[in-house]
Amino acid sequence: MSWLSALALYLLFWVLCLFLVLPWGVRTVEEEGGQVQPGHAPSAPARPALARKLLWTTILSALLFGLFWLNWELDIVTRADLERLHPMLRD
Repeated sequence: MSWLSALALYLLFWVLCLFLVLPWGVRTVEEEGGQVQPGHAPSAPARPALARKLLWTTILSALLFGLFWLNWELDIVTRADLERLHPMLRD
């Protein structure tokens, strides 16, 4: 796999992980004990903590990409293994 392909796959993992991490620890203003200001969405987070979420996204995506890369290099799970698990994957 070329470095450009690896980078593209890592970025896909990163974006997927971002959407997985964004809801973690979200509390609305009402849940924090405050009042919603006029014009603000009641579901908006009181403190989004984006820096922490970006850090967790990077860690999680690096871990998942590392597992993917390990499988790519060592052929731990192959297409034949997946075809045995599910008949729709067969040609």
